[in-house]
Amino acid sequence: MKKLILFSLLLAAALTGAAQIATPVDQEHSWRGLAEKFTVVRTGTGYMNNSEFTEFLDRAEGMHQRPGFFKRFTARPVTFYEHWGLWPTLVVILLGGLALNLTPCVLPMIPVNLAIIGAGAQSESRRKGFLLGGIYGLGITVVYGILGLAVVLGGARFGTLNANPWFNLSVAAVFLLLALAMLNVFHIDLSKLHQHLSRRQVEEEYLAAFSIGGLSALLAGACVAPVVIAVLLLSGNLYASGIHAGLALPFVLGLGMALPWPFAGAGLSFLPKPGGWTEWIKRGFGVLILLLAGYYGLLGSRLLMARLKPSGAELVLCENKATCFDDALKEAYAEGKPVFIDFWADWCKNCHAMDASTLADPEVKKRLARYKVIKFDATNYKESPATDILDHFKVIGLPTYVVMEPVK
Repeated sequence: MKKLILFSLLLAAALTGAAQIATPVDQEHSWRGLAEKFTVVRTGTGYMNNSEFTEFLDRAEGMHQRPGFFKRFTARPVTFYEHWGLWPTLVVILLGGLALNLTPCVLPMIPVNLAIIGAGAQSESRRKGFLLGGIYGLGITVVYGILGLAVVLGGARFGTLNANPWFNLSVAAVFLLLALAMLNVFHIDLSKLHQHLSRRQVEEEYLAAFSIGGLSALLAGACVAPVVIAVLLLSGNLYASGIHAGLALPFVLGLGMALPWPFAGAGLSFLPKPGGWTEWIKRGFGVLILLLAGYYGLLGSRLLMARLKPSGAELVLCENKATCFDDALKEAYAEGKPVFIDFWADWCKNCHAMDASTLADPEVKKRLARYKVIKFDATNYKESPATDILDHFKVIGLPTYVVMEPVK
């Protein structure tokens, strides 16, 4: 009996010692402990072409270049505001919002915009077209500003509404109905929408323009650009400093995105009278909108299927399924290599655009060869450990790129 008790005590002591020895090893292998062995030297967001991405890596590697006026704002928005003041900052934000119309999330909306604004404004006065485009732009401004407030005040991540399968399926349904109408599957004569309208019908038309403008803003929220992150950071900093007017900055960014549309509506009102040529244009827009419906329907279906799958351990954090995030960091530290993390998601259009263009370029691949490259799948951004890792690296929206150097 004594021997049994002695053996039990020795076994317990051995197990306790093993546990004490194993604890630091486990901590060493955890992603958080490994991340502390690296220093973040540069963070970037949004779509970058080859030259912009190369410049991003240059600055990460300490090759100092004097940035342009606009890049000074996106790199250090608070410093820019403190140096230049309010009005230059507002001008830069407006111009940045205007440039958002060229992102992959907004460009495909042009056929929808023209279908709503153009058909309504056609054959009407310039004033009517300007007003219709202005209300469309107002929808963009209001909704884009609200998205920004959700990030600044609520700690949300910009653009993540597009990760919701039901949102994407609803967008697909709206686009499908509009496309079928433009292909004359059922009859909505948009070109004569203004003829003999009652006051209530006119109000409904303006409400439709405002709603589509808001939808455009929601879809644009999936494309995170450097100016978006800069505005959100500046807005949050001003609000934290007691300057509550800083909460208006996301609305100013939305206003910049809305600027072209009143003028587009005014210009469309002076197009030639509807005829046979407009029918062909309408059908072409119908096909494009039908493709958009298919895209959002497919995306929504994929996201819905992903939700039905078991989560947790099966969440893929790296491009190579055999190598998880902590293993990649461990390998990089052991080899003394810098790390390049690409935070992306299946619902992020800019992420796919980067993969298909910039990151696929041979020169860019050669430049990244010295890095341990980690493709971090944040599609299920609310899942753990994804949400913890995104919080750790202060990822506000996607795509985000982080360059880290090992601490020596």
